[in-house]
This record gives sequence, C-alpha cells and structure tokens, in this order.
Amino acid sequence: MGRAELAASVQLSVRRDDESVSEDLEWSSAPLDLLRTARPWRTFRWHKGQKHYSGTYWCATVRDHVIYESRLELARLLFADFAPDVRQMVAQPFLLKAEVKGKLRRHVPDYLLLTDDGPVVVDVKPRHRLELPKIAFTFEWTREAVASRGWQYEVWSEPDPHELENVRFLAGYRRDWLFDPVLLGGLRALDLDGRTLGEAFRLLPEQPRPLVKSAVLHLLWSGCVTTEMGEPLSAGHVLKRSA
Repeated sequence: MGRAELAASVQLSVRRDDESVSEDLEWSSAPLDLLRTARPWRTFRWHKGQKHYSGTYWCATVRDHVIYESRLELARLLFADFAPDVRQMVAQPFLLKAEVKGKLRRHVPDYLLLTDDGPVVVDVKPRHRLELPKIAFTFEWTREAVASRGWQYEVWSEPDPHELENVRFLAGYRRDWLFDPVLLGGLRALDLDGRTLGEAFRLLPEQPRPLVKSAVLHLLWSGCVTTEMGEPLSAGHVLKRSA
C-alpha cells in the first residue's frame, strides 16, 4: 500500500477536554487545535505484578501534569520538557485506525509533541522489543500515516544514561516561581560563557551560595546556558551562552 492510499484510509478518534469523544475523523484534516487539547485516550491500568510504573509528571513546558505509563515514557517526558523547541506535549493524543493489508489496524501513540519545527508523533519502546514483528509492523504503518500528513514520527528508546541522569537532576530546578527574579536577572547580566559551573556558583558573593547555585542550575535547565550533557555534571563543566 502506497503512502497516498494509506493516508486515504486513516482515521482517528480523539477524547476531548470535556471527556466526549470525536470519532472517525479524517486523519489528513483533523484540526491541530483539537489534538493539542486532547485528553489521554487510555486511563491508567493497575494490576498486581505489573511491570511498568505509571504516574504523572508536572511539566514546566505546559505548566500542568502529563501522564506516563512506564519509566521509559517518563524519561521521554523529561527530555521533551528540557528541549527548548518543544511548546506542547499531549499524552496518548488519539486513536489511529487504518486499513492495512486487508485488516483494520488500531494504534494509540504515546505522545504528540508540538515543536518549533512542527508536530512530532512519538512512540516509546525498549530497544530490545523493536524487532518484534507485531511492534515493527505497527510502527511501520504508523510512520507512513504520520508522514503522509507531513509530520515527523519518532520511535524513542533508552537514552544515554549520563544524559538522562543529568536531565533528571536539572528537572529538580524547573519550577521558575521558586527563584528570585532579581537574582536570576543578576546572573543573566553576567558573562557566563566559558565559565565553569563551579565558577558560576561563586558569582554574586553578596547572595547566599545555595541560592546562587540553584539559580545557576535553573538557568541551565531553562536553556539560558548550556553545557556538555554526555557525562555526569561536575563543577568543571564549562557553560556556553545559548544562541
């Protein structure tokens, strides 16, 4: 089945903010404004011995809670919240349906990310399961369906462990209302480019050191400065001013 033929058969259902359901919408013309406010298609599933840990994450990007159904999905949320180009994230945004190889197929992607480069539909799956025939087949037709609308599709697996630990650590400094805006403004006015984290922590000596340290880490979380994330954060990490 070609991309155009597949696109013509794709429909989706969306759970609205008031919990009503819009069913069998044409994939190619479903309004993005409807999808950006969609409620999660599924509810949490709890059972004895379950292998995945579900929960909610307070997301600084949308200033609200976003659900996840596994630790790996939580990791993807952390990276999305940390990414400066992500403007909105929706968990389990819709149910996709399509006729593929003579059968009606259904799939609920894990996330819809609205970014500066356009919408990205995300499925999260452990790397060792990607080659399972059923999963590979589902992701293949989903990728074709998403691409038919000119959107990006991403299958996300385990990230670099050091990068994940760094992002998880910095997420503790994501709540901007906890920081003194005068202190943040004072740090932004300084030239942090080329300074190490340890040097930045010792700036503004008239301020309590723990407050300066937490403010610097908030600036790192919010993207005002960047640093190498591929190894555990240390006082020797060099900061760079964001473009």
